[in-house]
Amino acid sequence: MEDDTQLLQSLSDAISGLAERVSPSVVKVEMGRWGGSGVVWDKEGHVVTANHVVGRRTSAKVELQDGRSLEAKIIGRDPTSDVALLKVEATGLKPIEVGDSQPLKSGQFVLALANSLGSRVNITSGIVTNPSRTIPGWWGVVVEDAVITDARLNPGYSGGPLVDASGKMIGMNVAYASSRGIAVPVSTLKGIASKLSREGKIRRSYLGIAPEPISLPKELSKAAKLSQNQGILVLSTEPGSPASKAGAFVGDIIVKIGDYEVANLYELH
Repeated sequence: MEDDTQLLQSLSDAISGLAERVSPSVVKVEMGRWGGSGVVWDKEGHVVTANHVVGRRTSAKVELQDGRSLEAKIIGRDPTSDVALLKVEATGLKPIEVGDSQPLKSGQFVLALANSLGSRVNITSGIVTNPSRTIPGWWGVVVEDAVITDARLNPGYSGGPLVDASGKMIGMNVAYASSRGIAVPVSTLKGIASKLSREGKIRRSYLGIAPEPISLPKELSKAAKLSQNQGILVLSTEPGSPASKAGAFVGDIIVKIGDYEVANLYELH
């Protein structure tokens, strides 16, 4: 019994120590009545957060754990990945230690941190249930290679860091759905933050359609020799877009792109 108690106490102390080390890098991002969390990215004052936290605003307030409230300029944003980059002018910042999301394995311990209250950091823990999965976010886009955990993310955790047992950031929390925590992997975050700091936006290719997944009648799937019974209905096309130039019309149903069958928005993406 005594050995078990010591083991549990050691585990408790380790988690508390981990949270204490990482906490100074976690900030509150305030947007009027609402807000979320953010992460001090570098000593130059860059702060990464979730794009849905800042919305369409051009500025925000960032509150550090030491109580300082700073005006932040929104340097750039990428709605597709739900990443935004802010910039504050301050000294004494403690950037988070960035890890690598590539070698993650299911079952690894993780800690999610949030600072939606400003002076006090909240934490929750869990394990990685899927280290790399393409999954839809509630904001209507697809998160590629998302880190999925069983850590419960309450309101205010969006934009906060997901760290491993060594305290290194392996992802940025963006959503909690169906009892799953969803985080943008730090491997993606690195590239996006770097490009946003240089260009302020991410240029992406597009088809130029408004897509809608639909079910196909079995007879139609059989006649077209498809292995799926779903497709993508074209609700509208943008003039001059790649889809329009390729001859796509409103009402068309996309079932293949090249040799690849398309049954849902993930596959279309």
